[in-house]
Amino acid sequence: MHALSTRERISEAALHLISQKGYHGASTREIARAAGVTEITLFRHFGSKEALLEDVLNRFTFLPRLRELISEAEEMPADEALNRIGQQFFLTLQQRKRLVVIMLSESNTYPDKVRSIYNRFVKKTISLLAEYIERQQNRKVLGGGPPDIIARALLGMIFSFFHAEEIIRDREVRGKEAEEVVRQFVSIVLDGIRR
Repeated sequence: MHALSTRERISEAALHLISQKGYHGASTREIARAAGVTEITLFRHFGSKEALLEDVLNRFTFLPRLRELISEAEEMPADEALNRIGQQFFLTLQQRKRLVVIMLSESNTYPDKVRSIYNRFVKKTISLLAEYIERQQNRKVLGGGPPDIIARALLGMIFSFFHAEEIIRDREVRGKEAEEVVRQFVSIVLDGIRR
């Protein structure tokens, strides 16, 4: 295994501290100390705390995994691909639960810059899935309907289920139950666009 670069160490420290203390609560000084660098080094690599948050979102959330899954998905049946994407989305939400909780609780207090970073991240995730769906529609593998709405519907159902069960009810959803719920959501979406 390779040693982490300075940039990677800073990003990992930021993920850890923001997941614990929130964006507002994790200072750049604290993040730098946890990464074993000076605050000047942190700013040399990222320029601002906002840029660091954007790197954390782009590196440690569902987005990088979605990129990988979509390149693999091109070679498999659409229902199987969407199931894999949905399963991985749910798993990533579980793995980053602390970050999700913090971001949900803080989102109303974010400055405009941070809110626009978060919104850009959400838009990228939806767009990436929508582009895959549109390619499948063009190949006549999937039925019609606006690809971005279909992507929002699938990710939204999975996120809502995660939020209700894992955050509000504080109940871990594991194994077969998670797989079956995601499978049902994919089925609902596919049935809807086949009509």
